[in-house]
Amino acid sequence: MSRESYPFAEDSFSRFPSQSNIYGLCQAGEQDLLAATLKGKVVCFRYQELQQKIRPVAKDVQFTYIPVDAEIVSIDAFNKSPPNRGLVVGITFVKVFSYLSSYIKGTILCVYVCRMHSECIEKLATFSLCVRVQCDDGGRETVFLLSGHDQRIHLYKENASLHQFEEQPVEKLFPELQPLPSNVLWLDVLSIAGGRRLSAFGCQNGCVGLALVDQTGPEVLESWRFQFDSPVSTVRLFPLNCKNEHSEEKGVEMEGYNLLVTSAIEMAVVYRDVQERGLSCPAYLSESDQWDAVLCALVIDLDFDGQKEVLLGTYGQELLCYKFQQALSEKDGQFELQWRRSFKSPLLSIIYLDSTGDGLRELAVLTLKGLHILQVCSTKLSQSSVCQHNKYVFTKSTQRPAPELRKDIVCNDKLKQPVCC
Repeated sequence: MSRESYPFAEDSFSRFPSQSNIYGLCQAGEQDLLAATLKGKVVCFRYQELQQKIRPVAKDVQFTYIPVDAEIVSIDAFNKSPPNRGLVVGITFVKVFSYLSSYIKGTILCVYVCRMHSECIEKLATFSLCVRVQCDDGGRETVFLLSGHDQRIHLYKENASLHQFEEQPVEKLFPELQPLPSNVLWLDVLSIAGGRRLSAFGCQNGCVGLALVDQTGPEVLESWRFQFDSPVSTVRLFPLNCKNEHSEEKGVEMEGYNLLVTSAIEMAVVYRDVQERGLSCPAYLSESDQWDAVLCALVIDLDFDGQKEVLLGTYGQELLCYKFQQALSEKDGQFELQWRRSFKSPLLSIIYLDSTGDGLRELAVLTLKGLHILQVCSTKLSQSSVCQHNKYVFTKSTQRPAPELRKDIVCNDKLKQPVCC
């Protein structure tokens, strides 16, 4: 590992009035970011053209029904599927209600529809999580999945006629999410070939669950569980292409689906080929437990070589980058630490998006003190990676007018694919 291999340059930093948490950052549309602070403030971050230059701008966004003394727990957003239009924002916040000498702390979910205009309010005693998935239930639509302190996942689905989100039985669309052994802290869903999906969740008691589901039923085909010794902070499902150099068809890339699991005190681990092996083939990320708890993770192709990297953000103020190295066996290998970068406060969340609108993506890192925007320097990339990047931009330009390219940063293909149920 070499410090010189670090490919980023910091473009901007926006300080927030109070700290956030691991559920406090989401992408809102193509270029905007919404960051929620514990003191009830929501900040919208975007790049705007000011005096013929692209400059970062952070502005407070006012949402109705959020009391001034409320603490925001989580925030998430998604664009409505065509032919409908508009941005839907879901916010959960904690409100302390006082009745005589007793105090009751409850959590409220507010859903704002059509570009920051409130349409409805739903109340639920939950905490921790606001997640979106794509569903096919008489048509493609998006639902909210919330984790409750009652050890259940609550599903909220839009009622088009009433223009509000209503709670629906989660077992109808997600039978794999019951029963649960503890409060769920993180959830991820990924569609795979053959009309199936993989669902993974991590719990407060350290339990990790994985299920292979036939989406036509839906019906759980297989399920696996594993117990860690500390709370699970994130789970991430992702594909990984490996070249097969030891069979009759040499050089053919074989795609397998993997599960990244991070926890409070243990090393991060990637379970390889989970659709075939379940949780029986772990690959540990060495040194990932040396900088306190891992709070956030992201899997993206940073150097544009066709192979994804694993990014980990820690409470010890470090950003770690791992890359899979193929071994002699076509199925085996290990993740090696490529570089690390120190920040001045703990890392809470990571998002990869095109915030400048030029077709090239940046890395947004949320810390306790604010939001960092990092750009990838093309001078740190190999010549083959630059060629692949130029090919990608050319392909994109056939679909829309090509933007003026910036030479100091690169981008990747879209990270989030539709998830059907």
